[in-house]
Amino acid sequence: MGEPMRVLIVEDESALREQIANALADQDWAADGSGDGAEGLYLAREFPFDVAVVDLGLPGLPGLDLIRTLRAEDNALPILVLTARGRWQERVEGLEAGADDYLVKPFHMEELVARLRALTRRAAGSGSDRLVAGPLTLDTTAQSVTVAERPCELTAYEYQLLEYLVRHAGQVVSKQVLADWLYPHDEDRDSNVIEVLLGRLRRKLDPDGQLKPIETLRGRGYRFTLQDNGER
Repeated sequence: MGEPMRVLIVEDESALREQIANALADQDWAADGSGDGAEGLYLAREFPFDVAVVDLGLPGLPGLDLIRTLRAEDNALPILVLTARGRWQERVEGLEAGADDYLVKPFHMEELVARLRALTRRAAGSGSDRLVAGPLTLDTTAQSVTVAERPCELTAYEYQLLEYLVRHAGQVVSKQVLADWLYPHDEDRDSNVIEVLLGRLRRKLDPDGQLKPIETLRGRGYRFTLQDNGER
């Protein structure tokens, strides 16, 4: 057997932190916890974690600042943020800061474990299952993307959104459909998150504005325009 998965939990609610640690222990994962943002940042810098769970409302150092600092240092540790129900702005801010995924409190531990598994698979994945659309290539096993053979770094949500659009290339996909698909268990979903993700996808895939891979159809939704033969 390989080494157990090592998870960093940065959560100031000690009872919740312990519940998460116990749920991870049931999976034979090792968990280190902190209730303070500054200490969490130190741990993330100094120790080899596979994935982190970060609450945004932390003492010492806010969760957003912790994430921004790690990303500014080119630390690619997969991060799942925890946000309060009804605070969609926090989800947008967390994704913008560089988080890979989020969960809204309260949540089921089974879903937390599933999300962490997905993040670690993506971080360690490799494979040859590919989707090709013009100069874009998606490796669906590693969940990685290249544009004209150059790597394009996407968060987990950005990748999921792109894969859905590529698999439905040429079709008009409504914002509601995308929201339902990206976070089906979140009753407090908000279209602002979709708009933020699409804006970031456009900038990452098409920084020069030449490809125009995602078309906005006002009042209807979005359409991925690149085809397998590279023609738009």
